Amino acid sequence: MRPGNLLPAREMTAAWSLMLLLALLAWLLVVGQASGSEMGPGTMGLGLPLFLLLWVIMMAAMMFPSVSPVAITWVRGIGRQSSGTVRAARVTQFVGGYLIAWTAFGLAVYGILTVTGRLVDSHPEAGRWIGAGAFLLAGLHQFSPLKNVCLRHCRSPMGQLVRYAGYRSRARDLRVGAHHGLYCVGCCWGLMIVLVPLGTMNIAAMAGLAVVIFIEKLWRLGPVFSTAVGVVFLVLAALAPFQSWLLPGLEHSGPSMQPMTLSD
Repeated sequence: MRPGNLLPAREMTAAWSLMLLLALLAWLLVVGQASGSEMGPGTMGLGLPLFLLLWVIMMAAMMFPSVSPVAITWVRGIGRQSSGTVRAARVTQFVGGYLIAWTAFGLAVYGILTVTGRLVDSHPEAGRWIGAGAFLLAGLHQFSPLKNVCLRHCRSPMGQLVRYAGYRSRARDLRVGAHHGLYCVGCCWGLMIVLVPLGTMNIAAMAGLAVVIFIEKLWRLGPVFSTAVGVVFLVLAALAPFQSWLLPGLEHSGPSMQPMTLSD
């Protein structure tokens, strides 16, 4: 069953419109922040709390369109069982659980950026090999059993939705959101890793990856497309040591990187 068949067309259109609006608001925040930042290695002067806040906004922008079929279906079930404040609390738990999974991965990304930033500062030529390694890792992940399992879950979630209905009621929505979020992380972490060489605040790269994720999860030929993306990453891995323009996120764009704050 395709994700688009989980709801009638009219309801799916209205619900997707809401999800896309939320994603658009997140994109506006990300673009506003990126306009005041410089491309370069490391965490761009961001402390961990501010980085995680920005990371969560980025994940909302990139992931909400592709996760909408599952999220909308679960939230629709919540609406049938609850009303008013209880419904709002349950929806918040679901979304919070999903974003908790991506926040946990954001901790790992922050550590990677910290290490790579220091390494590139002390050994600038290392950036070429770090970039090649990131593309290679992303390419191999596209062909891995983990990718296939998680992508199948994201493309055909009905069985999981039935399973989620059997969870105990206490914190069920939080657990459902976190569980589905972990599948999304398992499916897409390789794609996110390429932001290390391309630049964490590279809007064009983020938009391209968001399109890749959307096609992988919702197009009927998504698995074939996923394989093609893996081939592209392997080619980029071979080129990266010799083509520094492929690695804007590992090249200093200015004399120094100043700590950043979220713009108003």
